[in-house]
Amino acid sequence: MPVFNVINQDGQVLTQQDMLGKKTVIYFYPKDNTPGCTAEACDLRDNYQRFLSLGYQVFGVSKDSADSHVRFRDKFQLPFPLLSDPTTQMMQAFGAWGEKKNYGKVSMGTLRSTFVFNEQGVLIYRVTKVDTKNHTAQLLKD
Repeated sequence: MPVFNVINQDGQVLTQQDMLGKKTVIYFYPKDNTPGCTAEACDLRDNYQRFLSLGYQVFGVSKDSADSHVRFRDKFQLPFPLLSDPTTQMMQAFGAWGEKKNYGKVSMGTLRSTFVFNEQGVLIYRVTKVDTKNHTAQLLKD
């Protein structure tokens, strides 16, 4: 797992060391309260107990502030932590920051992607073409 140092929605510092010991899902999304990001977060929320029963912890990551994350979490009753990465240090370490094209315009931004790690922090699965409404199905193939 790449090295990182970010805060969660409550201002607590988290590093890659805090992820070890449990299987971990880390998903990167562009912005709180946007349609696709909300659909993705709510799909993971609605299936959160499945993740827990399989021994996973789940974290969402965006550039948004901790305050924005609190409002997003509360509005949609998200049960998992949201990590704030305003400098994109974590996104860059994971390869979740890069060039995006939107209506022919090229800009830098969050590349929606999800990483699944085992208990030792070894990457076991990565999704780069996220289906926001059915993301759990992409991650937990029965």
